[in-house]
Formats: sequence, C-alpha cells, structure tokens
Amino acid sequence: MSRILLIEDDTMIASGITYALETEGYETKHATRIADAKKMVEANKFDLAIIDMQLPDGNGFDVSEMVKNTNTSVIFLTVVDDESTIVRAFDEGAQDYIVKPFRIRELLARVRRILSAKNKYAENDNIISIGHATIHTDEAKVYVNDKIIELTALEYRLLLIFASNKGALLSRQQILDKIWDADGNFVEDNTLTVYVKRLREKLGEAVNIETVRGMGYRVD
Repeated sequence: MSRILLIEDDTMIASGITYALETEGYETKHATRIADAKKMVEANKFDLAIIDMQLPDGNGFDVSEMVKNTNTSVIFLTVVDDESTIVRAFDEGAQDYIVKPFRIRELLARVRRILSAKNKYAENDNIISIGHATIHTDEAKVYVNDKIIELTALEYRLLLIFASNKGALLSRQQILDKIWDADGNFVEDNTLTVYVKRLREKLGEAVNIETVRGMGYRVD
C-alpha cells in the first residue's frame, strides 16, 4: 500500500482529497501546518507528498525541502499560477504542479501515474534509487529528474558504492578498498577527496553526500 502525506490547511479541501485517496486504497496522513508535517516526515516514510504551496507557517517549498532526500515524490497544489514559481517547483524536483481549483479525478490520475512509475522503477533490478537520482545499471547511466548526469567511470563507481550502502557510514579506507581507476590502479586518499567533490557538484542537491569529519562519508 502506497503512503501519502497531504499538507493542506483548508480542511474542506483536505477532507475531500483524503476521502478520495483512501477510497483508492492509499494510506493517507494529513497535516495543516509545516510543523506537523515535519513530525510526520520524521516518524514515517512516504511514497508521495501532496503539498499546498501557501501554508500558515511557511510555504510548500519548506516541506519539499524536508522530503528532498527521502525518495518521496512531490505534487504541489496551489492557487499561484505564475511561470517562475512553476519553474522553481520543477527545478527543485517536483513531479507535478496542479493549480486550484482542480478536479479530484484529475488529481487521482496524476497520483496513479507518479506512483505507478515509482513502483515500476522499484521492481526493476537494473535501477537503483539514491536520493532524487536513479542509476540504470544496465546502461551505466545516472538520471536526475529524467536528465542524464554525465559521470566519469570512477565517479560512477563511487556513486554505486554509496548507493549500495545507503544510510551507512563508510570510512575513507572502506571506499578506497572498493574503488580503482580506469587502469585498474587503486585510488589514493587525496584523489578520493577530489572525486567526492566532483560528484557533489554534478549531482547538486539530488543526492546528499555527508562528510562525517575524521571518519568518512554517509549518503541517506
């Protein structure tokens, strides 16, 4: 069963959406404020967040930032119909953007489309998800929001190591033991620092590579 987080401060709209989603078989949690949504995100894993753009204690981008590295897809609901806001929403990783007023059936159709694609990726052994990036191992390609990210062979292998150890703290030595350059030579410690920096630059905020000082790296 897919789990959906709905953040909407209009209780009438929220009630209708929640009823429709639960009727479709989705487990749905509802928050009216960012503070409540934060608690729910910390305590639960969601497949999709449906976020009202204008909230009593902030805006929808505050919520999308919370779920950015949790592999949670995002749909924005809003009365704001200006191009710059829509472009920003997609630039920050949203899968869809629906302007109010909208038809419930249209929302449900978009929810089904997003979750169906997500489940398809999850069932494909050749696709690994990490943050907002997907690694297609059969093609040796990496995508962020359907855009190919050009990586060198060593950068790609480094990302695979992180993807295979999501949430785990990897010491620099553990990584160095697993990685090698194009000629089969082991990578030096200083070189590893350079390649982690390049990987961060290419992936941007799609993947959070955390440096644990004095120990190594962790990717959530």
